[in-house]
Amino acid sequence: MASKPKSPYYFDNKEATKAELFFRDFLVHVKGEWAGTPLELLPWQKKLVRNMFGWKRREDGTRKYRQVYIEVPRKNGKSTMCAGIALYMLFADGEEGAEVYSAAADREQAHIVFDMARQMALRDDYLSERCAVYQKSISVASTGSRYKSLSADADTKLGYNPSCVIFDEIAVQKHRKLYDALWTGRHSRRQPLMVMITTAGVADQTSIGWDRHDYACKVRDGIIKDDSFMPVIYEAAQDADWTDEKVWKASNPSWGISVKPEGIREECEAAKASPAAQNSFRRFYMNQWVAQETRWIDMAVWDSCDEMVDRDELKGYAAFAGLDLSTTDDLTAFVLLFPPEEDDQLWEVIPYFWVPEDTIQKRVEKDRVPYDQWVREGWIEVTPGGAVDHSYIRRRINEIAEDYDVQQIAIDPYNAHQITTQLFNEDGFDVVSFRQGTLSFNPPMRDMMAKLLNKELRHGGHPILRWNADNMVARRDVNDNLAPDKQGRVWKIDGVVALLMALGLTIEAEVETNVYEDRLEAGEELITLV
Repeated sequence: MASKPKSPYYFDNKEATKAELFFRDFLVHVKGEWAGTPLELLPWQKKLVRNMFGWKRREDGTRKYRQVYIEVPRKNGKSTMCAGIALYMLFADGEEGAEVYSAAADREQAHIVFDMARQMALRDDYLSERCAVYQKSISVASTGSRYKSLSADADTKLGYNPSCVIFDEIAVQKHRKLYDALWTGRHSRRQPLMVMITTAGVADQTSIGWDRHDYACKVRDGIIKDDSFMPVIYEAAQDADWTDEKVWKASNPSWGISVKPEGIREECEAAKASPAAQNSFRRFYMNQWVAQETRWIDMAVWDSCDEMVDRDELKGYAAFAGLDLSTTDDLTAFVLLFPPEEDDQLWEVIPYFWVPEDTIQKRVEKDRVPYDQWVREGWIEVTPGGAVDHSYIRRRINEIAEDYDVQQIAIDPYNAHQITTQLFNEDGFDVVSFRQGTLSFNPPMRDMMAKLLNKELRHGGHPILRWNADNMVARRDVNDNLAPDKQGRVWKIDGVVALLMALGLTIEAEVETNVYEDRLEAGEELITLV
């Protein structure tokens, strides 16, 4: 039997222990209740540091990891740990002419880790005797090495030759210029190291912060193989109960030490009272990436209206519908809204969603959204091919209308001329063109919020519709009129948009500007509105 091939990597326990003991023997805490005491690494930090410096490449003995991505909630001690890593790379890595940099989206943020390292060096006799400590740099004459924080315009300068970069709060870094300027300068180094530390941010798919987070998740999940990249992520699941203390504890590795439970409890109570604060709580204390800075819908309010909708009982009842079409990237949503026939009844919602079959796996891998699971569980239907088939959608709408009395269909006219005229002229539906702006959406958005708060709406807890609601932010014009919006390509809101359009049909909007277009006359061309 053939012997198992050797791994290209091995663990050097001596080097791992050397790095671990550097913290305890040379560094002290410089802030808070432990100031002046030795910097003993917490279990999760010890594991991270030992893996970072202990794993080696068998072919040349250099470190296995070139990039380390650390994502944890606030107050877990990541800045303190990274200040120690920077000093280790400056004093103990054995690199002649080492260049260690602290970088961030702005100079003030970059200086946080550097200033902590500066104070650590000054408080240790052995280190302070071997370096010159200045306000903005630390120099080690014996090896020609230096450590400094970078100015905000560092990305405009060339000539960096970093042996180590500590990139702080990369989640808020919008563009990749600074990252590229530093990382591309590493090639003359034998074993360069970039350590990215951050707490979750707002998911802007164009930012370097989201790019590195997404890459780290894919390496962690085995979607991308990159042995030189080490992802360390402590986070709560996106569907976790953000008010559950067990969830907080699981996502904060320094729980009960630097992360104080009583403080988190106070923050949670404040967030319960203010939907605008909920996303901040989820980002900073649960390390969840969010779709927007400030949410529109309090999900606790949304979930309070998730009583089951009996689709069979609603057959034959009058409904108003909203149709939000897509081509490839977005969902297609068709949402039925059933007004109550009696004063003591609720408004009820039945949503339908479609996605192109050929794009499902790509969406799952790229966006990390469980479209495949939703398909298996029957929450979403697939259309053949790589783009949404409008003829398939039209056929399904006609099938749905066999069960429910569809009074009107509101539709965004953009890219919908053919299906709109077919639904009206050939299928006999009463189609209304719905402008996609604040004048159109303001009345139904305010009305839907009132219905949710008063528990007058029943949506059945549909997971995709809930996800859409969780993603939505309210855009306002100068007159405080509202319209639905989202923060990025991944975070879909199509179902809620369709629901709002359906609700808009039920509202008699008496305003100077006609909010809703007149229904199409038979054979009339659809006017595309902007």
